[in-house]
Amino acid sequence: MKTDCWDEGAKVLSISPVGAEYWTLRLQAPQIAGRARPGQFVHLRVPGLETSALRRPFSIYGAEGGELRILFKVVGRGSGALSRVREGDTVPVLGPLGNGFPKPAKGTVPVCVAGGYGVAPLSFLAARAGGRGITLIGGRTAADILAAEDFGPIGWTVKIATQDGSRGTEGLVTVPLEETLRQLREEGKKAEIFACGPTGMLRAVGAMAEAEGCRAWLSLDERMVCGVGACLGCVQKIRRKDGSEYLARVCKDGPVFECRTIVW
Repeated sequence: MKTDCWDEGAKVLSISPVGAEYWTLRLQAPQIAGRARPGQFVHLRVPGLETSALRRPFSIYGAEGGELRILFKVVGRGSGALSRVREGDTVPVLGPLGNGFPKPAKGTVPVCVAGGYGVAPLSFLAARAGGRGITLIGGRTAADILAAEDFGPIGWTVKIATQDGSRGTEGLVTVPLEETLRQLREEGKKAEIFACGPTGMLRAVGAMAEAEGCRAWLSLDERMVCGVGACLGCVQKIRRKDGSEYLARVCKDGPVFECRTIVW
C-alpha cells in the first residue's frame, strides 16, 4: 500500500555522533513521520548544498510523535555537510518514499539481518512488528555495530558478528544467520527474513532463504538520483509471477523486494 508523499521543511531537533563515522539526526516532520512505514526512505536537501547537489536518500530509522529519525554514515560531501547541521536548522525533506517491508506473517519468526547502518530500517520494523523476533547485526569491526541496544527492550534477541572478531562472532553476519535458521528448523519454527545492507550480503541472505524455503524481504542498496521513479537511474531486473522479467525502479517499486523475484 502506498502513502502520500510530502515536501516538508523539517526542523532539526538534535544531531548526535555515534562513534567516529556515524550520526543520528532527529527532525520535526509531522506530516512525513505520521505516514512513514519501515523500509521507506526520505530525500533530504542538505543545507549549504542546495544549488550544487541533488537531494540525498536516507532510510528512516524511526518515526513517532511527529518526529523523524535518520541514522547515517559520513561517506562523502553530502553526508559530511549533513553532519554539520545544528539544532534549529531547517532541512527540506521529501517523503516518505518507496515501498517498505510488509508486516511479519502470522506463524513466522521474524529474523532481521543488518549490515552496518542497514540496521536503521530494521530497528523501525522491529518497533512496529508487535511481537518478538531475532536481529542479526554484522560489521567490519565493533565500531560498525549500530543500534544493537534498540532491540532488547522490546523483547528481541540480538546476535552480532564482526569480520575482525572484535565483537560477537568472528566472520560475516551469514554465520549467525545459518545457525539461527538451523535452530528454528530444529524447533519446528518458520523464519521470515528482513534484510538491509550491502549487495553482497543481500545476495547471500537471499540464497540462504531460498535454500531454507522461507521468504526474505531485501532492501536493495542502489544509488538513487531523483527518488521518485522519474530518472530510471536505479533500475533492477525483477521477475514477475509468470516468469517474465522487467526493469523495476528501486526508489519507487522498491526498495524492498522478495528475494525470489530479484534477478541478480
